[in-house]
Amino acid sequence: MREVTTIGLDIAKHVFHAHGVDATGHQVFSRRITRGKLLDFFATQPRCVVALEACGGAHHWGRELMRLDHEVRLIPPAYVRPFVKRHKNDAADAEAICEAAQRPNMRFVAVKSEGQQASALVFRTRDLLVRQRTQLVNAVRGHLAEYGWVAPKGRSYVALLGDLLEDELGSSLPEAARAMFEVMLGMIDELDERIATLDKEIARRTREDEVARRLMTIPGIGPVAATAIAALAPPMETFRRGRDFVAWLGLTPRQNSTGGKQKLGAISKMGERTLRRLLIIGSSAVVLQASRHGAPKGSWLERMLERKPRMLVTVAQANKTARIVWALLMKGEDYKAPVAAVA
Repeated sequence: MREVTTIGLDIAKHVFHAHGVDATGHQVFSRRITRGKLLDFFATQPRCVVALEACGGAHHWGRELMRLDHEVRLIPPAYVRPFVKRHKNDAADAEAICEAAQRPNMRFVAVKSEGQQASALVFRTRDLLVRQRTQLVNAVRGHLAEYGWVAPKGRSYVALLGDLLEDELGSSLPEAARAMFEVMLGMIDELDERIATLDKEIARRTREDEVARRLMTIPGIGPVAATAIAALAPPMETFRRGRDFVAWLGLTPRQNSTGGKQKLGAISKMGERTLRRLLIIGSSAVVLQASRHGAPKGSWLERMLERKPRMLVTVAQANKTARIVWALLMKGEDYKAPVAAVA
């Protein structure tokens, strides 16, 4: 019997499908496997390459398969889709994953440890709570407008609304409406407390993580961004140069070039959205500071602000910051400002 060298595994909640091929790429088996029998099946297989799509649960199964001495390769779903033949089903998906894994230039995703996923969960939870708080603030402002009250923009004014509800504002509202506003404002206060708790947890992780402390020496990177990069970014050895890391973040222009003519558009927005957003937020603070108080004389930032819109400069600064992050982590050094480096 031909020996299996590569297995494409299409994972789901309860039913999985495995497609195995030999060294020549010919099919050896294609079979449906239930969740409870999956690990028993792979325990009986010789050591081989097991490929999965990098989707929900993939890192868990990747760790389990690595414990069985298999070589695990996670592939972004977008890179698997071109290999699907005609109709989509579990067997076709497993075959496509197997085909994609055998391509010599295919890009793979590193399997994350449980600790890395736990650290990432802190930021996912914080982002969720911040979004919920923003939704509540917008809801309060929108509902107040229905009664002729225009609340100022900004979360700092929300606290004043609670005092107004007990005074002038509350007397002009129906009893049912006032009760609902009190519910929403109470939820906002509760979310503020939970977000503050998570901020303390992130600050604690920053103090304990040497990599995060080094990243904070870069202008525009604070505790949240530093710990997020340490938790969410793959090993920097994955990228050959800083530009590859920037492209992974989606901070490079989208190309639509043909016939030797280059056409560059807005940033591609591919890759890790959380890191891209944090880098742009941090860069906006750097650019705003330079706009108000002036950038260093003769610096790149000063020249950019003289001839480009501020938002474009912000994204360009985020691109530059990401390259610095790659170089800093590859060399294991602290950030050195350009003037200090020349001196």
